[in-house]
Amino acid sequence: MLYSYSFQNKKRDLSDVLSTVIRDEPRFISNFQTVENATQQKHEWLEDQIAGRAVTVSGAVSGLACPASAADLAKLRVGTLLVIQNDSALFRVVAVEEDSFTVELVAANGSESSAPAQGQTLNLVSTPMPEGSSSGDGDATGITGQVEYNCTQIFRKDIVLSGTALAINVFGNVDNQLNRQTAFALGELARDLNRVALFGRRVEATAAARGEAGGLYFFGTGSGALALDAEGATLNSGLFNDAAQQVMKEGGDPAQILCSPGQARVLSNEYRSQLQIVRSDDRRGAYVAVVVNEINGRGMTIVADPDVPDTDVWVLDPAGFGLANLQGRAIADEDATPGGFDGIRRMALGELTFVFKNARQRLCRIHGLAGSAAALSALRGE
Repeated sequence: MLYSYSFQNKKRDLSDVLSTVIRDEPRFISNFQTVENATQQKHEWLEDQIAGRAVTVSGAVSGLACPASAADLAKLRVGTLLVIQNDSALFRVVAVEEDSFTVELVAANGSESSAPAQGQTLNLVSTPMPEGSSSGDGDATGITGQVEYNCTQIFRKDIVLSGTALAINVFGNVDNQLNRQTAFALGELARDLNRVALFGRRVEATAAARGEAGGLYFFGTGSGALALDAEGATLNSGLFNDAAQQVMKEGGDPAQILCSPGQARVLSNEYRSQLQIVRSDDRRGAYVAVVVNEINGRGMTIVADPDVPDTDVWVLDPAGFGLANLQGRAIADEDATPGGFDGIRRMALGELTFVFKNARQRLCRIHGLAGSAAALSALRGE
């Protein structure tokens, strides 16, 4: 090797540095904190039980006997209290059979309903326990038993410094130049990861296929995913509150609005008339970083990511996001200088995937919006 440096024969773990870069990146990828390592290329996880439990009447009701699936019947005990969704009448389970459960009306609560009907959803209120209850008498909760997975993807960045660049010595000694170029490479990797986290497709590695990690659009637009068609309307508080209500109904906590910079400006302009400019302020303009949803009064942070399509906005609960490195394959760099090369070459290599836990409950896509340029022109009266 023609050139030497202090960590020439060392392999450096860059996962902590990359985590810092990702956390400071003002994009979608900043939601992903490192979680438990993946142990295989197909990384599986169990979905959490985040929604209030409910059962569905699957057939005609006869004598207050309500047909239901085996999975729903397993949620019930004799004495469990239920209410019909969007109704106040309170029912009590008096018997659980192989293919149905029987209820009795215990409190009208101002409702005229006397019995559930086919197709209705009954929300579980509680199961009152007697004194001296035993193990197994309580409500079973925790995980849903449903398994979801993503696949790992290999990422590689080559860091090259030519002999000429080393001789010029613009950024100090060799160590400083390599560290600077490594920082650039990790910043570029963070932006690559951001686009994979948004648009990646899930592909399991085989002899003929490279492994690819699925992203937000893969998990958030599939069967059963939450969505809201804007039908060409301009983004407004009513739309994202409707989306937030869908997420909350499924048990999620809508804490973020992910959109393009243009749509972030549209939201800011909607609130322009509500902003006050104080004479002593040294800044002017309409900028809104947090809005309050109308369902529970909690704040929702606006994240403006230039990679997000301009006609899409996502309302998210980021609690289910995670970045999982394959065991022993976290991002690291090592020397890769070939013999006789006029310079230094290092290789940053790692394998990881993204976790989207309870994606069908925590993500809601608003699509079909008016483009931000047209919306801003309309708001300015042009």
